Amino acid sequence: MKYYLSLILLLFLASCSNDEEMVSVEKPKDLKNNFTISGTITNGQNLTFYLEAQSEAGTIEVAKTKSDASGKFEMIGNIPGYGIYRLRMGETPEKVIPLSLVPNDNIKIKASYADFLTPKVTGGSWTSAMTEYMQVYQEFVIGKQELELNQKNLSDEQINTRYQNLRAKVDKFALNLMDKEPSNPFNYLMIASAMPPQTGFNDWDSKNLERLKSVEFALSQKFPESPMVENMGYQIFQLEQSYDQHRMFNAGTQLAPDISMPNPNGQTIQLSDLRGQYVLVDFWASWCGPCRKENPNVVRLYNKYKDKGFTVFSVSLDEKAENWKAAIKKDGLIWPNHCSDLLRWNSPVIQDYGFSGIPYAVLLNPEGKFIGVNLRGADLEQKLKDIFEK
Repeated sequence: MKYYLSLILLLFLASCSNDEEMVSVEKPKDLKNNFTISGTITNGQNLTFYLEAQSEAGTIEVAKTKSDASGKFEMIGNIPGYGIYRLRMGETPEKVIPLSLVPNDNIKIKASYADFLTPKVTGGSWTSAMTEYMQVYQEFVIGKQELELNQKNLSDEQINTRYQNLRAKVDKFALNLMDKEPSNPFNYLMIASAMPPQTGFNDWDSKNLERLKSVEFALSQKFPESPMVENMGYQIFQLEQSYDQHRMFNAGTQLAPDISMPNPNGQTIQLSDLRGQYVLVDFWASWCGPCRKENPNVVRLYNKYKDKGFTVFSVSLDEKAENWKAAIKKDGLIWPNHCSDLLRWNSPVIQDYGFSGIPYAVLLNPEGKFIGVNLRGADLEQKLKDIFEK
């Protein structure tokens, strides 16, 4: 499973660092200024303000200015078109806000030095949404920080539940904005809330796909020459293809590719020999921390359902046989079906099954066809419960 658009705003803001590479771009002298950003920052006197853009090569400085003794500043410059930028105040990487600029924008900002991350922004078609969103987003940041400080007193399940509750408020705002104003330029920073979680499509609302397509269409109509919107469309096209594949792999109609590899004793075993049973094909490795953390759950479920027609076929991406064998023994992986070609990421099985990270597991029905993809944890347990405890 591939993930195309990660938490854009979180990464966008977190990427600002004094230590990152700053790309120097020589600007043509005849470019006309086509945007203005001005404002008043209480207790923000005599500070430098930077407007920056991200590129594959690093951070590009688009414009900069200084505030006066009363905290007032004005920045003018040129942008090539619709884009996502960040306004950084001073030299600290924490004082950053996102701006969705369009040529001829005349943006006005009012904030204090302490509350720069929750400013009042006016002057653009997107600024009302941005002002409200930054309030919601900052509540999420504060809640996340408190959760991190208290995590020693909470179980993994409690941490995950509280984090999801915090994210829910951010996502609700983002999804509502996308529905009500699909052409709002600020939506490019909202689309992360509609993307599948890192665990894949199992907990994803498929309505989000139409929502994303609606936003992409609206932005492409408004900014037909924008490379950023064009790339967004390509990413959503890839997402749709992956989702179609996910649905197919859960429908019990697609036969899984056979796997034939040596077991720890050097004897070749085949996945197809397990026809007649429900089989969890589990891709893992001794060096994979999340895999080792998931192993006790797989062992527990194997013991629970092994007498009802369930088994596990483990495929290791190890390259050292001794590490692989030691991990099998240490983690108590008691099922008999273990194999590896010891080629790590060069194993052909990766291409055959179309995954790019581990742990990764698929569930096959007795006919050897996919009925579950990227299953682990509670998702795997629920799927097996649905099968064996009807």
